[in-house]
Amino acid sequence: MKFRTEIQIPQGNFSISHKERIMTIGSCFAENISCRMIDAGFRVDSNPFGILYNPISISNALQDLLFRTEFTETDLFEFNGLFQSFSHHGKFSGVNKEKVLHGINKQLQLSSKFIRNTQYLIVTFGTAKAYRLSNGKIVANCHKLPDYYFSHELLSLNDIVQQWHQTIQHLRSFNPKLKILFTVSPIRHWKDGAEENQVSKSILFLAIHELRRWLEDIYYFPAYELMMDDLRDYRFYAEDMLHPSSQAIQYIWEKFGETYFTTETKTLIKEWTAIQRSLNHRPFNEDSIEHKSFLQKTMEKKERFLELHPEFISPQ
Repeated sequence: MKFRTEIQIPQGNFSISHKERIMTIGSCFAENISCRMIDAGFRVDSNPFGILYNPISISNALQDLLFRTEFTETDLFEFNGLFQSFSHHGKFSGVNKEKVLHGINKQLQLSSKFIRNTQYLIVTFGTAKAYRLSNGKIVANCHKLPDYYFSHELLSLNDIVQQWHQTIQHLRSFNPKLKILFTVSPIRHWKDGAEENQVSKSILFLAIHELRRWLEDIYYFPAYELMMDDLRDYRFYAEDMLHPSSQAIQYIWEKFGETYFTTETKTLIKEWTAIQRSLNHRPFNEDSIEHKSFLQKTMEKKERFLELHPEFISPQ
């Protein structure tokens, strides 16, 4: 008797190796996947504007990477003693205006160069719910400002598709061989209500479906479906019953690898992970001769591995 609805994911018609560059952008799930990829030695630029949730803000961020040279003081506002940007996540906020701008612009310069030379862009939509200022700007993050600063809206399918169609054309003008892989975050936006969350997610699915119909090299990975159907049990959720547990994230990551990694890539990841696990092991006595010898041998093994596979990124 079966107690699962296992999803059969078609094998990807491309493969991701450590020789390529990958940018991830979007919601918390983009962060989860990028962390796994970084740990596995891939060359990844993750969320250059911080975590973003709605498709318009994600699109705006990519447009900024292509066309903006810098952010200035006029792009910041001060609230509760912090200088912040409506285009960025709170991780860029700070008490010193100059430092905030420096951090934002340094990342802008690095990621602007990266996006022009990356082979894969992984985009995770979180919600179709958006917050708009009185000047018409859709914000990437509300930064806990009072509700009356914003009008709330559900983005339309047409607006999302039109803007993303234009954004993808711009991306391809700079990087013609770029492949774009969309996912929908399996994290439910429960504060909007159960019905509103489902409507929001449905708009995201339809938008991706339309983009895939009309544009080439646009792909979809069913992270949402894996969580909602294959892992349909609350033991796969964190304590808030909304976010995936580490076990669930690992399962989805393994499915991702099965779909897009070659056998050789998966073998190399396994070897690399074993080396990193050995180096991160904390023994009972770090000063023992046995541990120092083990550590030395593991470091030598790591150096040999990186000599053979220079495409791997070694964590600092």
